[in-house]
Amino acid sequence: MKKLSIFFLFIFMFSCQTKEKFSTFLIETTEGNIKVKLYNETPKHKENFIKLANEKFYENILFHRVIKDFMIQTGDPDSKNATSEQQLGKGGPGYTIDSEFNPKLIHKKGVLAAARMPDMMNPEKKSSGSQFYIVTGKKYNTKELDEFENRLKMFKRDQNFSLKKHQKEAYTTIGGVPHLDGDYTVFGEVIDGMDVVDKISNTKTKPGDRPVSDIKILKIKQL
Repeated sequence: MKKLSIFFLFIFMFSCQTKEKFSTFLIETTEGNIKVKLYNETPKHKENFIKLANEKFYENILFHRVIKDFMIQTGDPDSKNATSEQQLGKGGPGYTIDSEFNPKLIHKKGVLAAARMPDMMNPEKKSSGSQFYIVTGKKYNTKELDEFENRLKMFKRDQNFSLKKHQKEAYTTIGGVPHLDGDYTVFGEVIDGMDVVDKISNTKTKPGDRPVSDIKILKIKQL
């Protein structure tokens, strides 16, 4: 009996730790469902996403910017009921979020990251209060990644710069967008439904990268 009690205590503690580590959400879109988890290492972004999802902020918001082999972006409240010619991408909830850069959280395929205004207007690199993107990117071979690394050395004017082992492994096996690392906060990842993300990524777009046919988030619910 004592051994059984210890076993159930262990299961309970493990369950609590698992729930504390990340939150899981289902993003229902007009193209299918995407299941994501949020990282505990980025608490400000995690809590903000939970808040907006529970407030139903994202319902009927468009994926307003889609670039094949790069990312799909959403979260602009101005896109609700937007006309086909309306310019989108500047809307938000009226606040920004402090960046939470983490060298372990990189732009591999399938991650969620916060959009933001450019450096010139936003030197602190604060995140949009609601807009985020899901990375699709591309897979690099070793030669391509080495060439990319050399270009980054020149861009950063730092000959000691180098991609870390976990970055090289991810970008040559999973793929992603390495040049965004350290500039945009990564706060979650897709755990099911990457086929839906890829489908959205391959949709036909018009000038400005907005899909020709509207693609919407129907709702986001916490699991």
